[in-house]
Amino acid sequence: MKIALIGCGEVGDCYAQAWLEGGHSIVGICELRQDAEMQARVRAHGSTLHSEPGPWLAQADIVVSAVFGHSALAVARQALPHVRQGGSYADFTTASSADMRAGAEDAARLGVPFIDVAIMGAIALLGARTPLLCAGVGAESVAEFTRTCGAPAQAIDGEAGDAVRLKLLRSIMTKGMESLAVECMVAAESMGLRASLYEVLSDMDRTPLTTFIDSFVRSHVLHAPRRLAEVREAREQLVQAGLQPLVLDGVERLFARTAQGIAAAREAGTFDVADSVSAKLAWLTPLARQT
Repeated sequence: MKIALIGCGEVGDCYAQAWLEGGHSIVGICELRQDAEMQARVRAHGSTLHSEPGPWLAQADIVVSAVFGHSALAVARQALPHVRQGGSYADFTTASSADMRAGAEDAARLGVPFIDVAIMGAIALLGARTPLLCAGVGAESVAEFTRTCGAPAQAIDGEAGDAVRLKLLRSIMTKGMESLAVECMVAAESMGLRASLYEVLSDMDRTPLTTFIDSFVRSHVLHAPRRLAEVREAREQLVQAGLQPLVLDGVERLFARTAQGIAAAREAGTFDVADSVSAKLAWLTPLARQT
């Protein structure tokens, strides 16, 4: 496989090495940086350095964009007219889903498969072994290509932009859990209760994550008012320990919003929600919409 790479920072450099080790060649690398260090990096990849997308991209079977997300759409629009017939364009950037869709629409008009490739983790930790999620026309072929280079990849049904949407939804969960863990464990450590807290949390290990999440959604609509009181007690404990609640403040607001919604629905005589995840989410969604 002949690859053209646009952007040779941390992400581009990481995958370039994996592609070479997988037996592929890099026909050209495009970078704004043209300094000696970048020139040496490009030579190490057995490639040629270019300052902008152009006709040289037609040498490649696949053009990979690894630029900053905010410039990804502009770069795609520069590059797509030069992708050869039968070639494809894979966007490995953090561009928004709207920009991914716009890029895919431009590519479709030119007959070029456009693949949204979301990097589902930290390159600094796992390198090219970081899982990838691919969406859009040609997603399976790109997933297969990356797997041959040691990068675990999965193609999903859907349009370009769906992979980055899933990445950001995952970030809500993981970053939320991270911040909540930090706030909780700092409090536990300051109270000398960290080891004991691990013990009382151990029951969570026995439940699959998706089952655990679904149980939260189903029970939240029923028990939010009672749990709100417990959240406020937990917040007060942090304050008494001389700690500043940040994540728990947001947790309290969410429970208060649900509790207010329940109270209003009961007053109107309309609080009758089926005991299923889809029904509970349908009831919660209007509460979450911005007004």
